[in-house]
Amino acid sequence: MSVRRLRRPALLGLLLATVVALGASTPPGLAIRVKGVSADTVLQLAPSDAGGMVPLEVIARLLGGTCDSTAPGRWRLGLYGATLELVDGSPFAAYNGYTLPLLEATRRIDGRPHVTLQLFSEIIPRFGIGILWDKARWEVRLFQSIARRSVPQPLAGEPPAVTVSATEPAPRTPPRPSPASSTTPANAPARVPASAPVPTGLSRRYRVVVDAGHGGVDPGNPGTIVNGKRVRESQLTLAIALRLEKELERLGIDVYMTRRTDTLIARDDRGSIANAQKGDLFISIHTNAANPNWKNASGARGFETYFLSTARTEDERRVAAMENDVVRFEAPTAPDGKEDPLSFILADLAQNEHLRESSDLAATIQQKLGGTHPGPDRGVKQAGFAVLARAYMPAVLVEIGFGTNKADATWMASAAGQQAAAEAMAEATLEYLRHYDRRTRASQR
Repeated sequence: MSVRRLRRPALLGLLLATVVALGASTPPGLAIRVKGVSADTVLQLAPSDAGGMVPLEVIARLLGGTCDSTAPGRWRLGLYGATLELVDGSPFAAYNGYTLPLLEATRRIDGRPHVTLQLFSEIIPRFGIGILWDKARWEVRLFQSIARRSVPQPLAGEPPAVTVSATEPAPRTPPRPSPASSTTPANAPARVPASAPVPTGLSRRYRVVVDAGHGGVDPGNPGTIVNGKRVRESQLTLAIALRLEKELERLGIDVYMTRRTDTLIARDDRGSIANAQKGDLFISIHTNAANPNWKNASGARGFETYFLSTARTEDERRVAAMENDVVRFEAPTAPDGKEDPLSFILADLAQNEHLRESSDLAATIQQKLGGTHPGPDRGVKQAGFAVLARAYMPAVLVEIGFGTNKADATWMASAAGQQAAAEAMAEATLEYLRHYDRRTRASQR
């Protein structure tokens, strides 16, 4: 059975048995919110041992995809170029030659195919096709840049759509699960100026998530001694990040900080925070450290900006390994299968959508820093930074300078140096957003 498409202004057909009116309050575990090609919708889950089952045909249509029955007990899910094959009773999905393990088998419920929520909360968001899972809100969201102009047509014989008019009460967000200590909103409240105007050259206000690297029990690289005091990476990154926040807000850009105090944020939570806050860009700030085995290691200095991709050189691998090492300071978590080789492959696929944009953002930041940094320009580089892997948006990691170099450390520790770095990154961000905004508007004509 195929899903046909319906011209505007027709409404998306929904199964009455599986859709709850938006005004209802539904706790996590019983329903999810879907922000797709049509209205914001709360979708009932079928109870299961592994977090719930979603009606495959309904969620496919809500997200603008297709769900075809290819044979009795077999379905093909199509979403923006990604195709998955699912079989009744099988705890696997086939995708581009890969066999993806599911937490539980696909099965019919009330005659219709249902699949584990895991497919939309963990697997599909990593394909890089514009579908995001927001764990904090229990929400599947489709990126607006991917959403198509037309919407899917209901299946033959479906009941009428359930809709909510503009006069009905606004939907209440399902209560959040008990968050990890590092991801609570109280740690980093959003600072959005009231009634702030849209900056010149932009069609809307954008939000940048600024991430100060390391923190708390993880000081980052120990740095060198400046004016009798050792300057640690976690202190420098926070000081520069707070200045960057002010500069971005001055330019009319909304900011969310992953941390604004000396506390540890789990490495893998930082990108998730950016996703949950609906960030348009993610900028992670760090300081570099020389390899002690280098000849004249203390003489190494300069700035470089990374985007997520396969490391090409030994030095890129070294920097990635150094920054990824933060995980040793974090509390152990139960194995959840996210670190297996397939997960890394899927995470890479998820970043492909933003690869070019991340590269462009990195190049713009590097250029602007070059006009103010006293050290050498070490260029735009790429490596497998875990902190960038889960941020489904253009994302970069900036190594402001070498904490192990006296000249770089002195500049980074000074108010003038921190302000200059913050201003350069803020100006680069606005310049990039203006170019991005123009490209986006041109592609929509």
